[in-house]
Amino acid sequence: MKARVPALDLLRLVAVLGVVLFHYGFRGPTGLEQTYVALPELAAFARYGFLGVPVFFVISGFVIAYSAEGRTATEFAIARFVRIYPTFVLCMTVTFLAVLLLGGSRFQASLGQWTANLVIAAPGSRYVDSAYWSLVLEAVFYAWVALFIRLGLFQRRSDILVAAWLGISLLNEMTLDATWICKLLLADYSGFFATGILLYELRKGRRDAALQCLLAGSVMTAVYQSVHNLDWLRAETGASFDDLIVGAICLVSILIVMLATRIRELPMSSSLVLGLGGLTYPLYLLHQQLGYVVLLRIDDVTTTSVVLAVLGVGALSWAIWQFFEKPVQRAVKSVLTGIAHERHHAKRVPSSA
Repeated sequence: MKARVPALDLLRLVAVLGVVLFHYGFRGPTGLEQTYVALPELAAFARYGFLGVPVFFVISGFVIAYSAEGRTATEFAIARFVRIYPTFVLCMTVTFLAVLLLGGSRFQASLGQWTANLVIAAPGSRYVDSAYWSLVLEAVFYAWVALFIRLGLFQRRSDILVAAWLGISLLNEMTLDATWICKLLLADYSGFFATGILLYELRKGRRDAALQCLLAGSVMTAVYQSVHNLDWLRAETGASFDDLIVGAICLVSILIVMLATRIRELPMSSSLVLGLGGLTYPLYLLHQQLGYVVLLRIDDVTTTSVVLAVLGVGALSWAIWQFFEKPVQRAVKSVLTGIAHERHHAKRVPSSA
């Protein structure tokens, strides 16, 4: 088993808390074309919490490159599926039931919406929780990595792949800004994923000029994309964002991730670090819509009630990680691995007969 990078577990928690701050202090979930914010007095600071999501993408790029090492495309796909999907279905269902039973007139849900969300992208319907958009990007990223592993290119030609990816993304961002390119090639966030991939190469001991140039290019691309994406956010929210602040936060966040990948041990209990890292994915999936449904039942929403709601969702997230995610992941992985082995054996039998 590969060693974990413990500092990244803590960074995941910091990143998701930034997103929580964004939703509770600035953006909020949307329902009936209205936005509800629990702590608007934090808006000036909380509006930049959205940058927690690109931090996830940097970490994801690193972790995926780490996870792909020594695996076949099938093994990689199974590992990603069991990591993401079972927990997503549970958390999406919990949120759906909460909205259905407690959402009142502000937040509504239907069985058709739940069914559409089973494929994460929710074709023809709304997300049960708008935070799911980032999972779609993650799934597209995994699909590309699995394809390049299958073609034998991800490890042997990663520099060329990253350079081409960044080049196409920048060309699109500066010219056509075509939506289909953004969706298919993740052109709005490629710099973040690519930076994570290159940080893994750096951690492996590479120090050549090609890597350093690519890393510098990917970081600059990420900064450019973070500022470029503000156009959509400004139009969507009607709020102002400082380009320099966004660029600075982006740069500092990437530097912190880079330093975190160099840390082998933390002066903390490994089980505590593991638990904090483990609850972040369910917390990301649950905190927004479920948290607001809970707050709807409170007459006087205060800072204390918001903190208690977040802590409650955090406790539920830990329980999901501890009692659902780990055993279900093992079971699903065992089943899918068995099916993959049987199919592989079935393909080999005729050729050897």
